[in-house]
Amino acid sequence: MELGLVGLGKMGGNMRERIRRAGHTVIGYDRNPELADVHSLQELVEKLKGPRVVWVMVPAGEATQSTIDELASLLSPGDIVVDGGNSRWTDDEKHAGELAAKGIGFVDCGVSGGVWGLENGYALMYGGDKEHVARVQPIFDALKPEGDFGSVHAGKVGAGHFAKMVHNGIEYAMMQAFAEGWELLEAVDSVTDVREVFRSWQEGTVIRSWLLDLAVRALDDDEHLEKLRGYAADSGEGRWTVEAAIDNAVPLPAITASLFARFASRQDDSPQMKMIAALRNQFGGHAVESK
Repeated sequence: MELGLVGLGKMGGNMRERIRRAGHTVIGYDRNPELADVHSLQELVEKLKGPRVVWVMVPAGEATQSTIDELASLLSPGDIVVDGGNSRWTDDEKHAGELAAKGIGFVDCGVSGGVWGLENGYALMYGGDKEHVARVQPIFDALKPEGDFGSVHAGKVGAGHFAKMVHNGIEYAMMQAFAEGWELLEAVDSVTDVREVFRSWQEGTVIRSWLLDLAVRALDDDEHLEKLRGYAADSGEGRWTVEAAIDNAVPLPAITASLFARFASRQDDSPQMKMIAALRNQFGGHAVESK
């Protein structure tokens, strides 16, 4: 299968490689010419045989909107656009309507896997009409982890990004729990090796997880996280999760508290946020701030 891929950063570049390893043809475009296979969206569209599938992996908001607007003017009826970035689900509904007016299909896809996706595969949550999803399915199969799980048609347009948003909200709360536990262990005199306490939890405990493994990895790199400033950004999905909870009258005390803890990190050099920052760097390659 042929795929056009727009956006070849930390995620998109590795996705291009994983899809190619599965035997598919990927033509990639990025504003950085050193990463790109073609020099413009127009050239990308011209090189693909119809009916085309173009996957967009650019930042949510204006970057996604402008890319979809340009693709809408270049693609033909019967083509499909996949938004694999972290767009808000309400934007998906808007984009689907705009493209449908020109006979172009739309699929939204939440992608989780960070910098480890090339090796381990990406968890995928996608939304859209069944016929559009079926067209993209070979690419989903190439990207997902090996085995029976890791990929789901979550529902209609917007469902993929909504599911990914909730996933990220849960992630916020899990990271916050590890961070709070780590800070408490560090605060007492009786516990003399916090890193090895975390390591001991990796086998046989109910909280063993990939996040715990990454926490141990971060502590191996910097045992007391002394090199990091206690600041952690939020990329939007946590806020949207809380907003959706308010709209639907669903109580989310743990996720909401973890979001507000991120805000607290911007006021002081929070020890908990050192762990949050370290975990985000470990699983997603997100930037950290040094002291």
